[in-house]
Amino acid sequence: MITGATGFVGRAVCASLSGRWAIRVSAPRIASLEPTPGVETIAKELSAGEDWSDALAGVDVLVHCAARVHIMNDQTADFLAQIHRVNVEGTLRLAEQAAVAGVRRFVFLSSIKANGEQTEAGQAFSADEAPKPGDPYGISKWQAEERLRDLATRSGMELVVIRPPLVYGPGVKANFETMMRWIWRGIPLPFGAVTNNRRSLVALDNLVDLVKICIDHPAAANQTFLVSDGEDLSTADLLKRLGRAMGRPVRLIAVPAGLLKLGAWLLRRPDLALRLTASLEADIGKTRRVLGWTPPIDVDEGLRRAAAQWIQSRNLPSR
Repeated sequence: MITGATGFVGRAVCASLSGRWAIRVSAPRIASLEPTPGVETIAKELSAGEDWSDALAGVDVLVHCAARVHIMNDQTADFLAQIHRVNVEGTLRLAEQAAVAGVRRFVFLSSIKANGEQTEAGQAFSADEAPKPGDPYGISKWQAEERLRDLATRSGMELVVIRPPLVYGPGVKANFETMMRWIWRGIPLPFGAVTNNRRSLVALDNLVDLVKICIDHPAAANQTFLVSDGEDLSTADLLKRLGRAMGRPVRLIAVPAGLLKLGAWLLRRPDLALRLTASLEADIGKTRRVLGWTPPIDVDEGLRRAAAQWIQSRNLPSR
């Protein structure tokens, strides 16, 4: 079973597995899913009160992609409570019922934010170091992981945790889509001097490939894995290579990082400066070693696929 099948990652996982597995998918809005042969759809909400027993009947592996996603700069009490209610309490409710139903393996899509918000130069996050999440989303993912590990120990259900960084690919939205829109319009971007930071990304195809490995790889049981494309980029380099993938020149202005941070502070968006100027690197050595996994596509191919779909979906002239 796959939860969150209407989401960016869940939809791609479902499409990749259909035809190979008998799949049951859950989503709160079934109408937004296209009918697929061999795929059974069930409308379910990720909440502490949901009854999953009918959906879990006969399920061997559960891939849990559903979550209340992070909204930048939203610190209202209601939002914080909702993040915990969905990502922690709702996830545990699902997992408890999965264990009772006899689900063999629970694959949990967590986040690199469970490790923390940034890394120091040359010091990438590792899968087994002590996490230090800094924002409500990262905290909720880490709390969910801890509760799931306790449940796995008590029940015997296998748990696999995957912590992706920023995921991009065909159909990507939010900040990554904004970058593509900026580049296409030829807007001058003040990130030419942001060349010393390093950030890990993961192409959607690479993440889905790892999820498929973790469904049945014997060595994945009760392990935590980080995932990325295997090449970390500075902000300036990412924009240049995304521009090449789009066939558009990128106009970068070398504004010092200190001024960028000041501008973000004046806009009351310090989180934005962190994303644009700080480093966040994921060490995927354990993933490679334990699972024998290598990202099937590189960064440039991932960017090309994301750009091609974005251009085509808007009927823009390709170059």
